[in-house]
Amino acid sequence: MAIDDWFSASYGAARAKFLAAAKKAGATLQSYPHPLKGPDGGDLAMDLAYLGPKDAKRVLITASATHGIEGFCGSGCQIGFLESDLHAELPGDMAVMHVHAHNPHGFAHQRRVTEDNVDLNRNFVDFANPLPDNPAYDEVHPWLMPADWDGPARQAADAAIADYIARNGMFAFQAAVSGGQYRHPDGLFYGGQAPTWSRQTIEAVAREYLGGRSHVALIDFHTGLGPRGHGELISVDLPGGAEHLRAVAWFGDEVRIPGSGDSVSAKVNGTMEAGYHAQLKDTESTTIAIEYGTLPSDQVLGALRADNWLYLHGDVASEMGQTIKREVRAAFYGEDHEWYVNVWDRGLDIARKSVRGLADS
Repeated sequence: MAIDDWFSASYGAARAKFLAAAKKAGATLQSYPHPLKGPDGGDLAMDLAYLGPKDAKRVLITASATHGIEGFCGSGCQIGFLESDLHAELPGDMAVMHVHAHNPHGFAHQRRVTEDNVDLNRNFVDFANPLPDNPAYDEVHPWLMPADWDGPARQAADAAIADYIARNGMFAFQAAVSGGQYRHPDGLFYGGQAPTWSRQTIEAVAREYLGGRSHVALIDFHTGLGPRGHGELISVDLPGGAEHLRAVAWFGDEVRIPGSGDSVSAKVNGTMEAGYHAQLKDTESTTIAIEYGTLPSDQVLGALRADNWLYLHGDVASEMGQTIKREVRAAFYGEDHEWYVNVWDRGLDIARKSVRGLADS
């Protein structure tokens, strides 16, 4: 298969390619069925392909579709890893585990969120304790949610957002919106009020497959921020923390910390790697997210607002609904040869550096 063929036009096609490539590679496969169906009535699942010794002390994990529609990117790389026999490059005491579609519902419906409008990468918080507060989001929430998308309510909301940005700056607005919030179930970047199906399944995968390992590395694929085709490397550890320092040693000084001012990402709470870490108390873990750019950030945020409005007030099957869905897809999926090549080259480089880092741990 050529690089372009590793990337897919739909979740169903991506899943079929992944399962076929995993079987061809001789992987141990396990599927965790989702209780709901895709828009075409097809089955949904979080699928896992494991290659290497069952008792390997070091495991490389790749993860796709933490943010649903962003799975087109990660799935393409995972299929490429399987088709190009990345597992054959591993030392004898190392295994690789590809987790396909953390959020299969969002992937299939081409939404960033889960079936309950939850941003999975904000859902890994302790719901037994007070939830993180984001008063800045409370201020901008009404402007993100106009009653219409092509009328006076939208115009007034856009004017209010423009005024906020003029007073506070674009990065402050991005941080207010994307940092995560737990008060508005109908809003953007909502972290939920309980663990989602995806979170519970990720934690089950970690318990079942990763217990007793000495070292684990996790690569999580994301899209939508930064220059088109560029993959920024993001560590969510505290600056100077052990995991952050390992990431810098493995990948170099281009590793960024969210909210630091030099990252395309704002600081967030409840990110996905916590679900793996919580099950691996005695395991040294190193997580890196690769964030690939697509369109300018204002267009990406506009597409997210439009998608949220569509599922609250609109009709997906309408002409406007289909226009919005095309805009959302373009915001998170490059869909051209140059973008595919950039995504793959970066992904393969980081995977190989992760293997070397694990081997040296």
